[in-house]
Amino acid sequence: MNVGKETAQIRQLLKKENNQVLLLILWKWLSWEGYGYETTTNIEGQMEGYFMKILVLGGSRFLGKTFVEAAQKQNHEITIFNRGNQNDGLRDVEILTGDRFGDLHALQGRYWDAVVDTSGFVPFTVAKSTELLKDRVNHYTFISSISVYKDWIPEKIDENYPVLEMSEHEAYELSKDKNGPVYEYYGHFKALCEKIAEKNMSGRVLNVRAGQLIGVHDYIDRIPYWVHRIANGGKVLAPGNPNRPVQMIDTLDLSNWILKMIMKNGFGTYNLTGPDFTLTMKQFLDTCIQVTGSNAELVWMDEKFLLDQKVEPWTEMPLWLPEESPLSPELEKPWKGGFTINNKKAIDSGLTFRPLRDSLAEIYEWEKQRTLSEEDWKSGMREKKEKDLLSLYLNEFHNFKHLPPRRFKA
Repeated sequence: MNVGKETAQIRQLLKKENNQVLLLILWKWLSWEGYGYETTTNIEGQMEGYFMKILVLGGSRFLGKTFVEAAQKQNHEITIFNRGNQNDGLRDVEILTGDRFGDLHALQGRYWDAVVDTSGFVPFTVAKSTELLKDRVNHYTFISSISVYKDWIPEKIDENYPVLEMSEHEAYELSKDKNGPVYEYYGHFKALCEKIAEKNMSGRVLNVRAGQLIGVHDYIDRIPYWVHRIANGGKVLAPGNPNRPVQMIDTLDLSNWILKMIMKNGFGTYNLTGPDFTLTMKQFLDTCIQVTGSNAELVWMDEKFLLDQKVEPWTEMPLWLPEESPLSPELEKPWKGGFTINNKKAIDSGLTFRPLRDSLAEIYEWEKQRTLSEEDWKSGMREKKEKDLLSLYLNEFHNFKHLPPRRFKA
């Protein structure tokens, strides 16, 4: 049998029919059967020009919206499933309306090459969707979070670090009222969702443990807060050690990586954050200044002062986690590992990063189009409190200027 000739003929037929899933199966079979096609065959290259039918659960906000746009640029056919409340601006997308808490009828009788679940975090809803779709899709991407880890105490946490645990029964009792305090158990729920998805679709799940997301369409406002605040100029309260590391990942970089992994049938669990070098908080804020052309002057306040003044890490001061003190009294140690998550596995699998400057420039242009009152911001410090703290801190420094300056660890 002339395997090369016959394979080429089959490949041409598959290309004509645009069936990339069968192409993947063919190439894997040829590799397994020893026909000279190594498992390292460049499937992405072979499949260039093919489109997939992708179902996005969610798809109308932040990462979901960016993923839809990225997939469309690669000519994939997109269906989204959500409650239909925030689909303005979507173009050339099939919209299926339903509710993951009960109404999945729109998904019945349909088939897709892949699913990207951007909205799942209540375990019983993920159980229902994976049970329904397990025989209707080949690949399931679940957007999880680095919040699944039991803590962020050690540095360089990799995918094998222990995660939070909770039983399905306990999770159901906590979440059966969708208006209940479900976000208090975000990490527990995400960890359990990973297990449920893998149980229902064994060997076909890509678990994406995402770090801090950045990009346009951000409704959490952590990065937009800094861009907006820096753009306004003047003295800016900058939290903690300027040399401490921070991590984040652009939703476009994440979306393109997910598409690569789907194309090559990549499964498993990955930490998805960036960049691929040590980025400090000072470098991040300096880049915000450069992008916005601001006259902002950074006033670095040490964490003891901030904690004494009851400043809330992370929410009130985005990207700040204390290095020397626990986050709360019940914790024994500070969470130093929150911004040193090990992302080597994802980088080795093809994750790449845009320049931070490009990401922040896009956020800045998008942010300038928004008209939010101070009360509308979901993250960041209120203007009056920042002014009061700046005044207090600078007066304290002035009164004790004869003392040696505070030193920060490099």
